[in-house]
Amino acid sequence: MSLSLRDLWYGYWSLMRHYHRFEVRHRERLEQAGPALIVGYHGRPMAHDLCMLQSLLREQGQAMPLPIIHGALARLPLFAQLVQAGEFLLGDDAALAAAVAAGRQIIVTPGGTREGYRSFRDRYRVEWGERLGYLRLALKYRLPIIPTAAAGVDDAYIGLNDGYAWGKRLRLPGRLPLWLGLGPLGLFPLSPPYPVRITLHIGEPLQFAEDGPASPASDRLLAMHRQVASAVQALLDEARRPI
Repeated sequence: MSLSLRDLWYGYWSLMRHYHRFEVRHRERLEQAGPALIVGYHGRPMAHDLCMLQSLLREQGQAMPLPIIHGALARLPLFAQLVQAGEFLLGDDAALAAAVAAGRQIIVTPGGTREGYRSFRDRYRVEWGERLGYLRLALKYRLPIIPTAAAGVDDAYIGLNDGYAWGKRLRLPGRLPLWLGLGPLGLFPLSPPYPVRITLHIGEPLQFAEDGPASPASDRLLAMHRQVASAVQALLDEARRPI
């Protein structure tokens, strides 16, 4: 029987779980939350921890959280096929509304390419600016926010430059980054990652009530944003702390 693209995708992340000795701390917080927005730190160059979490839950027969990905990636030939195979979401559209209505959890990484394609000089630091779209989703669909962060995700490759800044300077389409990352066998994506241990920490859910209209940069939204970013940074620091 031939393998589908979906089988290959999740098979790869299953192998990566063993390669990175993947572990999840406080997983029960996900299971108890029900429909929720999982808001995570974006390791480099991909959100390895959250991809492996999906693979783990799928393998165990549980409903996978569905990730929202960079829209420009979905237009690349390989990722265009993976959007359907990996059940990726592209933003606040009918597919996302249907997923929420079905009780699915949604994954978003507000740092995106800015956070995931930095150099080795800038690691394990939440950098979201004033990207508030994830908060608007949480308020619109009345979803609790579950902060997540993992140790090891910034050590899988050695970033040689600021890929986000380079992509912006060169005006690449869709604000795509131009990143040089070094693995044990050479440059990304030709080299596998370093076999670092990756441990994902799940934080306590944060519940925000929508108590009136919120402008894109209102003080209330910004205060919520700072609270979520601080929670993710605290998880990053906790995950990297020696036991």
